[in-house]
Amino acid sequence: MQARGTGAPYTGATSNPKEDLTMLRFLVTLLLLCLASAPIAAEIETGDAAIDAAFAQLLDRNFDVKAQGVAALAASGHPKTGELLRGILESELRYLKENGRLVWMQKRDDGEHAIDALSGEDYGTYSSRKFKKFPINNAMRGQLRALAAELELHDADPTVRLRAVNAMLDNVEPEHAALFSGLLEKEQDAAVREAMSSVIALARLSATDPAERRKAIDDVSGSLEPAVRNGLTRLANSDPDKLVRAEAAASLRKIEDKVRLYGHVETLFFGLSAGSVLVLAAIGLAITFGVMGVINMAHGELIMLGAYTTYLMQQLMPDMIGLSIVLSIPAAFIVSGLVGIAIERGIIRFLYGRPLETLLATFGVSLVLQQLVRTAISPQNVPVSNPEFLSGLWQINSVLALTYNRLYIFIFCLLVFAGLFFVLKHTRLGLQVRAVSQNRSMARAMGVRSARVDALTFGLGSGIAGIAGVALSQLTNVGPNLGQSYIVDSFMVVVFGGVGNLWGTLIGGLGLGIANKIMEPWAGAVLAKILVLVFIILFIQKRPRGLFPQKGRAVEG
Repeated sequence: MQARGTGAPYTGATSNPKEDLTMLRFLVTLLLLCLASAPIAAEIETGDAAIDAAFAQLLDRNFDVKAQGVAALAASGHPKTGELLRGILESELRYLKENGRLVWMQKRDDGEHAIDALSGEDYGTYSSRKFKKFPINNAMRGQLRALAAELELHDADPTVRLRAVNAMLDNVEPEHAALFSGLLEKEQDAAVREAMSSVIALARLSATDPAERRKAIDDVSGSLEPAVRNGLTRLANSDPDKLVRAEAAASLRKIEDKVRLYGHVETLFFGLSAGSVLVLAAIGLAITFGVMGVINMAHGELIMLGAYTTYLMQQLMPDMIGLSIVLSIPAAFIVSGLVGIAIERGIIRFLYGRPLETLLATFGVSLVLQQLVRTAISPQNVPVSNPEFLSGLWQINSVLALTYNRLYIFIFCLLVFAGLFFVLKHTRLGLQVRAVSQNRSMARAMGVRSARVDALTFGLGSGIAGIAGVALSQLTNVGPNLGQSYIVDSFMVVVFGGVGNLWGTLIGGLGLGIANKIMEPWAGAVLAKILVLVFIILFIQKRPRGLFPQKGRAVEG
């Protein structure tokens, strides 16, 4: 072999290593480009020719071809077309690259299972790398969302149809007016009809004829849908027709007035729910403090015991959360009631007529109960689950939603009040309680065993405190200090409403809850409570016996 330039033959190799490296890189790049242009997977095989053809296009690298595949899938008429479209949109639908099976990837303890998307057959476990997604872009996401919603418009379930209409509110096109006009004639469900009417009117807001846009504005003048309000805002700010702009602005003002009205309704609801919690916490104290004249500083801990009873019931019945909550109500009443009777028989009966000593003694009992819970159960907060019927929202319209837990607790508060009122007004025990509270000596002379009545009365008030703990366990953390958050508020409600008067406790608790929620938006939560406290102090200076004065030992003393 001879060097070039000396007459030796050229062998094809270069003497420059850099040139060799450049050539190698070029060859590697060319090889990668060839591999990239190869098909990315085996063909999809489902046994349905139309589905297979549509997914063959979805596997193409060209997004225009993919979009054609989506349209073909929507037009296939397969019963599970809607599920497949949603699966592609939400990246939950996969395929197995090795055999082209269309599957859902389901995670289990033993690994990822491949579940056939059409038949539901379990193909067993696969490595997560074996599952492949269908890549899509933003344009395809909009296409998938619209097609899936359009298919759901014909579903037999009105809830599904309503969800589909609401999904299309954010992407209304002018041609949707004709589509929904035809569907509206056949629709029977009132909520779905209202939503369809909003879509039709919103589609017509983009019409080229100003008169048609003004007609559409009139049609949506009472709609609270955010998409409708956005469309009206666009017309009010930028429509070329002056009359359209004016009518859109006027319609927006009407809608904003309705939004503010529903905002006040929501504030009232939250005020009533907060007030119902105060009433539940205070109604037991209205008996022990108002009727018996006992300042029971352990009342908050009796509430806490009711909440912990709920927790323990759920531990005994972990798979029946709803039933455990229902059974916790009588269980908490019994537990807190028995503890209350023990406190009255063991301590308070020796301290009647000495309120300061009663206060100190029951404060000591509260510390003992807190430490007992810390030692026996846990010093940390414990989890209490909400049953299904207490979870979620009642969506009245687009701007007003009421939480089920607070709604049911408000109803529960009224039921507890009605039950206690019936006991005190229409039972033998209630008659004896009222007799002892008004004139103990005369009641004894008539044969009433005042000691027994005192124990049962204290037990009744304590039991209702336990029931309040069941309700509070669904709203707040359950821990040893739960009762301390409500003891001061409970005394405020009892004193403000009128010592010993149940109606005063109900009206006072609900009124203070509403007042607190009204002031919170502009004063803040802490300052609102301070203002409520200042108001009560000033009110008591004017009316020392509260809203509804009650004659009894606490008043006479």
